[in-house]
Amino acid sequence: MGLTGFRASSSSKDEQFSKSERKFEKKLHFYSKVRETVASLSAKKTITKKSKLRSRQKKLKAYDLSSLNELLPEVKESQLAAVLDVKLNCKSRQKLIEKEGNRLKAVLSNPAFRLDPFAALHQHLQNTQPILSDEKPVKSSTNRKKNKSKKSKALPGDQAMDTQ
Repeated sequence: MGLTGFRASSSSKDEQFSKSERKFEKKLHFYSKVRETVASLSAKKTITKKSKLRSRQKKLKAYDLSSLNELLPEVKESQLAAVLDVKLNCKSRQKLIEKEGNRLKAVLSNPAFRLDPFAALHQHLQNTQPILSDEKPVKSSTNRKKNKSKKSKALPGDQAMDTQ
């Protein structure tokens, strides 16, 4: 069998040098690929940031309610200051919950609300909301008379609502 396990000393140094050189070249190649990838990803990131910014600005334009400011009634500074100065700590929150709970009980026990909740709400809003303008759109009275006659002709009692 022979001395197959031995290598020549001069050839092993050449192989070692070339092997380490190859490793170094591989590392350089890998690092260059990483740099290219990072550069492309950062470019993509800036593009997506710009598009997200544009979409966010479009959404903000969609929710722009400044045009409605003209239609709202003016608030006096004393009322505004009173609203802004209220801080909800534990006690005031508890008082508010209790007050609103009592108000809800009063509304639910109201006989007009029990009979027709929507009509009661409508009546309450008419009584409490200020009238903004005297100009109201004119509706034909004949349509209202027809609707009222249809409702009055509907069968009384606890029957299904599919009669219309």
